[in-house]
Amino acid sequence: MSEPITARTVFATLETALTLSWVGGQAGAEQVLRTANETDFAWVGRLNWIQPARIQILGAEEFNFLQSLDNAEREMLISRLLTAPTSAVLVCGDSAYALQLQAAADQVKVPLWYTPEQPSTALEWLIDYQRSQGPSTLVHGELLEVFGLGVLITGASGTGKSELALELISRGHRLIADDTPQLMRVAPNVLEGTCPPALRDFLEVRGLGILNIRRMFGDSAIKRNKRVRLIVRLVRAEEMELPAELRLHGARVSREILTVHVPQLSLPIAAGRNLAVLLECAVRDHIQRLQGYYADQELTDRLQQEMTRSCA
Repeated sequence: MSEPITARTVFATLETALTLSWVGGQAGAEQVLRTANETDFAWVGRLNWIQPARIQILGAEEFNFLQSLDNAEREMLISRLLTAPTSAVLVCGDSAYALQLQAAADQVKVPLWYTPEQPSTALEWLIDYQRSQGPSTLVHGELLEVFGLGVLITGASGTGKSELALELISRGHRLIADDTPQLMRVAPNVLEGTCPPALRDFLEVRGLGILNIRRMFGDSAIKRNKRVRLIVRLVRAEEMELPAELRLHGARVSREILTVHVPQLSLPIAAGRNLAVLLECAVRDHIQRLQGYYADQELTDRLQQEMTRSCA
């Protein structure tokens, strides 16, 4: 289970990256921004009066709006801004904006931070931090971006996962992680994969050793992270039974990782099979399925129509 995240924790983590200053509300340093049970809670966002985030981000646009109000309306909105569920306020751009809220933040003990960065930059850093705090796990396999789709290649040792990854990279696809991709649940139904920092850019191929993919193929051959949309499991042909019905629809199941269900396709491997072409076709077919087209269903419909015409 994830640990609770406090205002002090977030400030310490992003202080250097965003050049943060703690302007007011220091007494609220232990404000909980996300409890241990709120792993999927979106607790950061731009100023929103309807569905306020735990960390409210304000910039010049929001302060110009506040300045356009009379004193009574402005004080009322500032009071609303600094009440639950808001646990911290981040002011971006001009430090004078933050000073306008300092007294009110001190009074209600809501942390008030300032960064010289623009709201969009601050939001990107906070969202990235929020994602990094979600549930995660390490899996055995290769993670690549194939035709824009995040594909996790799994299988027993010796099934050729690394060789397949290298072939796909040589065909213009992108490596995300070799051997031990880190998967994170960044939303209730979204699984995102990345590479542990120490292993980034490297691919281990049996017989060749360690290869630096970025140096060999260039920056375009590397992708930092990607949503996992398909799992391809490599299985030795002699170990895989393929009933007649699966020849039409494919060996497809749903695999659950961190409570997220991801489609999984099993591919039998044997001497002479071009796995790179097979995997590319599997990804193209999956993209079509995501768009609502099923080739097996179209074939079935055609055969049924032909049988109907023959019997008429």
